[in-house]
Amino acid sequence: MVKRVSFLLIALFWVAMNWLLWRSEFGGGELGSAVPVSLVWEKVLTAPDDSSLEINFHGKKIGYCRWLANVGEELSTGKLGTEEVLPEGMVRQLAGYTIDLEGSLLWEGHGGRLRFDLHGRFATDHAWQELALRANVRPTVWELRALAADESVTLKVEDNESRWEHRFAFADLRQPEKLLKELGFPAWPGLFNPAMILPAPQQNYSLGLNWEARNDWLKIGHSQVRVYRLQARLLDRYQAVVIVSRVGEILRVELPNDLVLVNDALIDF
Repeated sequence: MVKRVSFLLIALFWVAMNWLLWRSEFGGGELGSAVPVSLVWEKVLTAPDDSSLEINFHGKKIGYCRWLANVGEELSTGKLGTEEVLPEGMVRQLAGYTIDLEGSLLWEGHGGRLRFDLHGRFATDHAWQELALRANVRPTVWELRALAADESVTLKVEDNESRWEHRFAFADLRQPEKLLKELGFPAWPGLFNPAMILPAPQQNYSLGLNWEARNDWLKIGHSQVRVYRLQARLLDRYQAVVIVSRVGEILRVELPNDLVLVNDALIDF
């Protein structure tokens, strides 16, 4: 009798665990149900694998890029923790996050490629601390670096014959017409929305956009896979969509003007 009851309990436990596992994988939220954007962003920042993406414009491949996200750690004393074994009495603590986007695009009309590197650093509360962009089309290199701490942006332009560098305050960037005039470019009143020029120093991952996140399905071959769907409006006219796997890998990005990024793992399907 005891053996039969034990067997029954073990069987019930096995069935319950498998049901919970299936529910967490396939039933964790109804199709289209809302999900906290912060939850999806946290998964993207802590994804176990990088995301390699093919860049397509109007259905034609024009380049590639790779998205890398890392979690920064430090010891409880504030020193960086890089060793496998921690000193006695010390623990690792979350220090922040970093993201990197690197890749290249065909540069039509110039006979070369535009190579770019984007680096972002975020605090533990997801507020951005540093944004840096480097673009290179031989022989010209552009470097743009924004720091939230001193509310400044530094722009550098360099080629074989000259080098130009200028530092702007956030306040200057929120007056784009005035800034363009000072730099000798034409500007039309009302052309720019100051809120889109640069996010506030304590702005988080949203970067000034109103994001929504929902549960969704993505068809891969003959299978349906549960994913997160991030969506935002740009200038009240355009739409950006990001499809993220349940573990945070970026699978597909849809941007205005038929610019689409597709994960390498999906290209053959």
